[in-house]
Amino acid sequence: MTETIINLETVNPIEFFGVNNGKLDILKKKFPLLKILSRGTQIKLSGAPEQIDGAKDKIDLIVQYLERNGHMSENYFEQILGGDDEKSIDNFIDRNPNDVLVFGPNGKTVRARTANQKKMVAAADKNDIVFAIGPAGTGKTYTAVALAVRALKNKVVKKIILTRPAVEAGESLGFLPGDLKEKIDPYLRPLYDALDDMIPADKLGYYMSTRTIEVAPLAYMRGRTLDNAFIILDEAQNTNDLQIKMFLTRIGPNAKAIITGDPTQIDLPPKQQSGLFKASRILRNIEGIAHIELDEEDVVRHRLVKAIIRAYDRDQPQPPAGTQ
Repeated sequence: MTETIINLETVNPIEFFGVNNGKLDILKKKFPLLKILSRGTQIKLSGAPEQIDGAKDKIDLIVQYLERNGHMSENYFEQILGGDDEKSIDNFIDRNPNDVLVFGPNGKTVRARTANQKKMVAAADKNDIVFAIGPAGTGKTYTAVALAVRALKNKVVKKIILTRPAVEAGESLGFLPGDLKEKIDPYLRPLYDALDDMIPADKLGYYMSTRTIEVAPLAYMRGRTLDNAFIILDEAQNTNDLQIKMFLTRIGPNAKAIITGDPTQIDLPPKQQSGLFKASRILRNIEGIAHIELDEEDVVRHRLVKAIIRAYDRDQPQPPAGTQ
């Protein structure tokens, strides 16, 4: 039997071990053949050398992440412990500082974490319009917003415009309380959440008040020419043919646009087809327009989301209505 002591002096022990040692319990379950003890800023591993080496490699990765970010959720902790190949580990560790898209509040790093998210970044750098299509949790919106914030900070554009179709997902706008803005804001909340992660609150408030960053329903884009802007059309599967054409023809000469959509979450009326899939098909061979498809391997939410997507895919092999 071999013993190894690892010092955790460069990170907050509570962040490593978790509240009530919740993360430590996860570590022990991952390596049941090891005896793992914690004391202060040290962790002691006892067991077979190969088991210790495996645990030490994972602990080193967790320490690297905490040194950069300061905080790690139990979900991320568990995913790093469960990732046994170079690709899955690289999703969490910033091996290349140049991969960072944005430094958010409190030093948080925002970057593309999966292969297809990185393809999104490369496509946006080389093209003025990018279609990013994939299921929930694959980071389409988050990566798009990060690219927009980066472009604004680097003065590539003068403003950011984030828009969504205000389609009723099984609920009626008319019965929601408040004025029009209060009724629509819940539909736009995911865009605000992404911005909150990337821009300090006071600066974001300034950007919103000066309309440097604008979050608005798609209907508000009609009749405008959007120039010197980074424009994101989110949830584009809920646009019809005319709406997405209207959006695409708003783009000015010095602008970039990302269109995101999830073919499994169409909230249009039963007989109305989504315009996203026709637009993606007929614009596929135009220079300057890129198409990125994300899948369950790109899911960066809770580890169970990937399993949920696969289960629904198995249960419903036919394409959803409106994709033809």
